[in-house]
Amino acid sequence: MYLITVLGNLLIILAVSSDSHLHTPMYFFLSNLSLVDICFTCTSIPKMLVNIQTQNKVITYEGCITQMFSFLLFGRLDNFLLTVMAYDHFVAIYYPLHYTVIINPRLCRLLVLISWIMCILYSLLQNLVVLQLYFCPNLESPHFFCELKQVAQLVCSDHFLDNMVMYFGVGLMGGFPMSGIIYSFSKIVSSIQGISSAKGKYKAFSTCASHLCIVSLH
Repeated sequence: MYLITVLGNLLIILAVSSDSHLHTPMYFFLSNLSLVDICFTCTSIPKMLVNIQTQNKVITYEGCITQMFSFLLFGRLDNFLLTVMAYDHFVAIYYPLHYTVIINPRLCRLLVLISWIMCILYSLLQNLVVLQLYFCPNLESPHFFCELKQVAQLVCSDHFLDNMVMYFGVGLMGGFPMSGIIYSFSKIVSSIQGISSAKGKYKAFSTCASHLCIVSLH
């Protein structure tokens, strides 16, 4: 399943980059999402497979911090890119005549860059909070990878304020993309309802149906 995930996403990136007809905003965002999905699955699965093969579940402190940073970064990037794609569909359906003017290549690159910067800063903040915590020796986590909440529960000191910072960050970085996706799709639905012909409604809905499925599964 890991190989299928990596190869499948690599094929998407290759298809988009090699075909000039696919050099559009929607496929640009899709190829970025595929890249992030590859990185996301590589944060924990390879180490888990090694653990299964060697029957050794030990991970270094540095490895644990790196794994946690990568997981937070690419997990949040998934959310932000799905939000950006929802905005892209919203503009395509709500402002079809102005789509090419609004969603231009410069804006596409800027939206992806902002997503990367925000997610890197968020992951750094959460990791800095964890690095300040005092851990007991001989730790054992009931988890197959270094997940933020599991790691925070292994400390030997009071970490109420640190927990508040973590939960606030998680709520903010989870709530903002979700709000953006809900807003975009509410506008899309209201726009589709305003279309008189059944053929027009079907065409508009088919434009965003696949993205809606991805968001639902995610």
